[in-house]
Amino acid sequence: MTTANGTHVTHDHGDAHAPEHTPRMQLAKLAPEVYKAVLALEIASKKGLDPALVELVKIRASQLNHCAFCLDMHSKDALAAGESIERIVLLNAWEESRHFYTEKELAAIELTEAVTVLTDGFVPDAVYERAAKQFEERELAQLIAVIATINVWNRFGVTTRGVPGHYTPGMYGKA
Repeated sequence: MTTANGTHVTHDHGDAHAPEHTPRMQLAKLAPEVYKAVLALEIASKKGLDPALVELVKIRASQLNHCAFCLDMHSKDALAAGESIERIVLLNAWEESRHFYTEKELAAIELTEAVTVLTDGFVPDAVYERAAKQFEERELAQLIAVIATINVWNRFGVTTRGVPGHYTPGMYGKA
């Protein structure tokens, strides 16, 4: 179904949807050097890592940070890359659905939570050690960089109120 303003809606339940919010700003246009620097960090951070794992990390951090724009983007990217809907949906309850993920993915997801939330003020040793057992040291360094980078994007997205629903896989090129 397409609405009067041309928005494609795939989940018509008969009720009118809430109006779409307006973004506060277009950060990429107003601070292009910053945007380009974070994009370069994005590209460098994921080198040598499994793309499916990278998307799971991005989705989990985006869930924790309540970044709808990034959730929309990375869920769609993951689906386009062949990820299952089941694993994406269950990611928010990964501790109760561990059997859907590999030990390496679980270590990455747990590290993502620890780095993203920082409730203890630091990443707990046990979490870091589990990740260190699953990843070679260089891979672990890359993973930490991916987690840090998605947290930057999330903070841009939630602060500027990025609008979800308009992203299509590949629209920003191959970052």
